[in-house]
Amino acid sequence: MRSRGRTSRLAAVTALLAAVALIVALAASAVIIPQRGLAGLRLGMTQAKVRSVLGKPGRVVRGSNEFGAYTEFVYRSLRASFQGNASVTNLRTTRRSERTKSGVGVGSSELELRRKVGGIRCRTEFGFRHCFLGRFLAGRRVTDFRIVRGRVASIDIGFVID
Repeated sequence: MRSRGRTSRLAAVTALLAAVALIVALAASAVIIPQRGLAGLRLGMTQAKVRSVLGKPGRVVRGSNEFGAYTEFVYRSLRASFQGNASVTNLRTTRRSERTKSGVGVGSSELELRRKVGGIRCRTEFGFRHCFLGRFLAGRRVTDFRIVRGRVASIDIGFVID
């Protein structure tokens, strides 16, 4: 009977370690890295790599615009866009679980964003408020925090196309 007790304890410890590993993996994927990526995704990833990280998207949108063909993977509260269909050119999240290393994300106040993200600039342009890192010049990377009623409503990380 003692060996059964050890076996069940070993199984419990193994299950606990697996749960901790899953939590750590989920926490690691919930990090916003300005100018680089979020949710475990990075600018420049292929469609196959995005699927390997997040799984099958809830919806796939295909179309074309003034810059050519594009594909967009739509996940719950997250979008990965592939302008030109080759690699990720923009990531957008409205997930509250996504946070920068300093702890800001969707739901954070503009004041908190200004205090915790170095080099950020905030403006009201074209009828909406946003705070951003980077420069809106073709080919450059920008991280854009859209502000609604004084709080971050969405975050985009992407390449400026035009």
